[in-house]
Amino acid sequence: MTQGTRNIQVELVNRLEEEDEIDDELQDQYTLAATIAGIGSIEAHRSRVEARAQHRGYLLRSDLLPNPRTITPWQRLRDGRSDHAYIVTMGLDVKTFELILSSGFQRRWEESTIDRTDVSSVGAPRPERRSLDAAGALGLVLHWLCSTMREISLQQIFALIPSTVNRYLAFSLRILLETLKELPQASISWPDQVNEHNEFEKLSEIVTSRHSLLKGAFGSIDGLNLPCQVSDDVEIENATYNGWLHGHFISSVFVFGARGTLIGGHFNCPGSWHDSRVAMPIYNRLRDRTPNGYYLVADTAFPRGTASVEGRIRAPIKAGQKLPHDPTGPSVLRSRLERVG
Repeated sequence: MTQGTRNIQVELVNRLEEEDEIDDELQDQYTLAATIAGIGSIEAHRSRVEARAQHRGYLLRSDLLPNPRTITPWQRLRDGRSDHAYIVTMGLDVKTFELILSSGFQRRWEESTIDRTDVSSVGAPRPERRSLDAAGALGLVLHWLCSTMREISLQQIFALIPSTVNRYLAFSLRILLETLKELPQASISWPDQVNEHNEFEKLSEIVTSRHSLLKGAFGSIDGLNLPCQVSDDVEIENATYNGWLHGHFISSVFVFGARGTLIGGHFNCPGSWHDSRVAMPIYNRLRDRTPNGYYLVADTAFPRGTASVEGRIRAPIKAGQKLPHDPTGPSVLRSRLERVG
C-alpha cells in the first residue's frame, strides 16, 4: 500500500468521526428540544387544569368522605330506619323501601353488569367492587326522583364523584322500573265493583269521613304540563308546542284515589294536545267502569268531558258565579266543594 493510499484512508476515518460527532450533537439537541417541549406541554396542561378548577361545579374524590359504604349521610339515614326520614328524603317508608329492595331490585343490582365503555356487557358483574350496595343504589335513585336537589348534593350525601353518580342513576332507574312492573303493589289499577266488594264505596267513605257533603267522591284528577327542551326535529317541535301556554311541554293526567294511591292516568302526551284529549282514557273509564253516583273531584280549570260523563267529574264554582235559588241543586254542591277543598 502506497503512502498516498494510506493518507486517503486516514482522511476518510477522520471525516467519519467528525460526522459521528455532529450526529451526536444534533441528537442531543433534538432530545433537549423534545424535553423542553414535553415539559412545556405538561405545564400548559397543568395551567389549564388549575384554571378550570377555579370554575368547576363538581367535587373531586379528595373533597368527599373516603368510603361510600361506611360513614356517610346516607349510611346514617339507612341505619336510623326512621319512617319520617325515609318519607321526607325518598317519598316512602322503611317497609316499602325494603319491599322494593327484596322484590327484585337487589337481585338485578347484583346480577347485572353496569353499562360502561371499558367493561364488557356480557362480563360477570362484581357488585362487591361497586361504591354502593343495592340499598345504596335504591336510596340514590329515590333521592334523585323525590327532590329537586343539585347533583352536587347527591355527591355529598353518597360520597360519589359525578361520573359514578350519573352511571349509577341511569342503571338504577332501569332496574327500578323493571322491578316495579313485576310488583303487584306498584300496579296502577282502577277501582272495581264486584258483588259485595265495592272499592268505590270504601274510597267514598274515606272522603266523607272528612268532608261529609262529598258523598260519592272517590278520588281527584288533575293535569300536569312539564316543560321540555325544543327539539331540532320539526315534527317533534310542533307536537310539544302549546299555543295557550306559549311553550313546549309534555302533558299528563293523574287520578288519585282517596287513599293517596295512583289509580289511573295518561302520561307523556304531546303538549299540543288539548286537555280533553289527554284526559280521554279517564273519561272512558268514568263512563264504562264507574258505577252511577260516583265521581272525581277536580279544580275549575279541568275539563269535565263530554255529555257521556256528565257529573262524573265535579269542581267548585268559579269566582263570581251566582248560586241558584235551589239550595240542593248541583251548583250549590259545587260551591260546597269549593269551601271544603
